[in-house]
Amino acid sequence: MNIKRISIVVPVKDEQDTLESLFHQCNSVTSELGAELEMIFVDDGSSDNSWEVMRKLHADNPENVKLVKLRKNCGKAFALSAGFECVTGEVIFTMDADLQDDPNEIPKFLEKLDEGFACVSGWKVNRQDPKSKTIPSKLFNWVTAKLSGISLHDFNCGFKAYKAEVVDKVQVYGELHRYIPILAQDYGYRIAEVEVRHHPREHGSSKYGWERYTRGLVDLITVMATTRYLSKPGHLYGGIGVLFGILGSLILSYLAVIWLMGFGPVGTRPLFFVGILFVILSIQLLSLGVLAEIIVRSTTPLGKVNKLISEKHPPDSPKITE
Repeated sequence: MNIKRISIVVPVKDEQDTLESLFHQCNSVTSELGAELEMIFVDDGSSDNSWEVMRKLHADNPENVKLVKLRKNCGKAFALSAGFECVTGEVIFTMDADLQDDPNEIPKFLEKLDEGFACVSGWKVNRQDPKSKTIPSKLFNWVTAKLSGISLHDFNCGFKAYKAEVVDKVQVYGELHRYIPILAQDYGYRIAEVEVRHHPREHGSSKYGWERYTRGLVDLITVMATTRYLSKPGHLYGGIGVLFGILGSLILSYLAVIWLMGFGPVGTRPLFFVGILFVILSIQLLSLGVLAEIIVRSTTPLGKVNKLISEKHPPDSPKITE
């Protein structure tokens, strides 16, 4: 793959000890590939000397280093989005600033892109993090893969590569940075995964806790509603409604058997109210799914057709409009 320029977007939050080494490693790898490096550091509200280190890197390497400073900590997705606004390379990488990602793995991503894939995600097979992070992450990745239908092993890996057109199309906000492969596939791009080395953290501390999984699951539902189930919302809300309906019915059936066998009244048991709540919630979700389907069917869904068009011959063919 003949690439003239590689852009690497790096969100930074209190990583003053790793930035110089990260830049020099990336610059060494891209030089060996014969490509020019464009490294974009996005300071996401750092409270240490990260910004000063970045400014020095820019002063010493003005052709290769770009800087973006956010006024406060806005989160990884916002930082990546700000960095994407500045890229000019044909291939865009995202990478964490803590040196746990290995820049020497960059050629692996390029090989996959050369095979025709537009988005390549890293997979930290031997993740060098404590069990308190790896076990919840595995569960999160399994749930995400099942719901999205994309068989990736590590959605949380920040080491990813994209063709420039993917970055131009996909909008990232909230906690959606981990779901970029899902959003890219919704546009019709081919997704791949490569195994990457993962190093132990030697400087600083992790910026993420358990709350990111809660936010991530909420955003996963949003992504599912706007991608896979956009044209069939009844399947999403109806499916969840059916699940709650089954649980509620099982609970009430169990209580009915207890009552018929003479084991006392069941109307005062908390489980009785839980069963009723699940049944009511099921009816509401099923109704919401039906209403959503009616709305979708009453409009012409050509907006998605337009975003999936890759090219036209002749190029001035009229655009499909709603």
